[in-house]
Amino acid sequence: MTAQASTDGIYLTLHDMDRLRGSARGFSFLPHQPSGSVLAGPHATSLRGRGLDFRELRAYQQGDDIRSIDWLTTARLGTPHTRVYTEERDRLVILLVDQRSTMFFGSKIATKSYVAAKAAALAAWRVHAVGDRIASLVFTDEKITYCPAARGLSSVRRVLTDIATANTALNARGTLQNPGMLNQALQAAARIVHHEALVVMLSDAYGADEQTRRLVTDISQHSDIIASFIYDPLEAELPAIGHAVVARGEQRLKIDTKSEHLRRNFAQNFADRQNTVMSFGRRRAIPVMPLRTDADVASQIRAALAPRK
Repeated sequence: MTAQASTDGIYLTLHDMDRLRGSARGFSFLPHQPSGSVLAGPHATSLRGRGLDFRELRAYQQGDDIRSIDWLTTARLGTPHTRVYTEERDRLVILLVDQRSTMFFGSKIATKSYVAAKAAALAAWRVHAVGDRIASLVFTDEKITYCPAARGLSSVRRVLTDIATANTALNARGTLQNPGMLNQALQAAARIVHHEALVVMLSDAYGADEQTRRLVTDISQHSDIIASFIYDPLEAELPAIGHAVVARGEQRLKIDTKSEHLRRNFAQNFADRQNTVMSFGRRRAIPVMPLRTDADVASQIRAALAPRK
């Protein structure tokens, strides 16, 4: 199968991603999520946004925030002094993009790999629009492709090229599945992330285990994480269409989808996986943004990340 236009929902080419630049608006990776947002609520994190750099220590002036007074210096010199900060010029955003064979599945509008690629492209253009630096880790069943952090249009193009290359290489004949690549990608992210960076994870969480939780927890101690749980509605509920053959590469399995026992277990398995991801996010104050394959990607992101009015 060759790369096609973005409207087919299967492959997303570099040209398709370029055309998404105008759609990367109406959402923000900065703090203050909207009430009613999937990222809002009593358990949601408050994203740090850009950090602050110390600029100077000077004598207190009328109107200065008393919380910025440096009490040690004030006591030593005998007159009030305040610490002056400036906002960091940019922030590092790392896109962790899953393009494994388990992502090459979709029952209606798009595949999960397509949704991940499109969401990553929208994020990349948004990061570029606000002047932040961007890096990416695109992982397949076989390898991780790292694009170092940089700012500017050329950096975005390198990130998008890596994503498009991995996305258009997927095919239904692939039989290799490597659940451990999720943890390897997180380990790679942990090595390059620094204080108050933002890691945007785009995956179906295939292969997530206790090590995954430890890695995510470690990263979240000093940086922000937004985890996007990508899924297809067919994974949540098996339709009762009778006998069907399920294929995975060269493997074939005949099932009776009218079996209540099969359908109930199928739905419960997905619900357990989704609840595990969502509850972990709540415990660690990590926003989890579900992305369905049967709905517009940009609209879903805006609903989750639109800035408060």
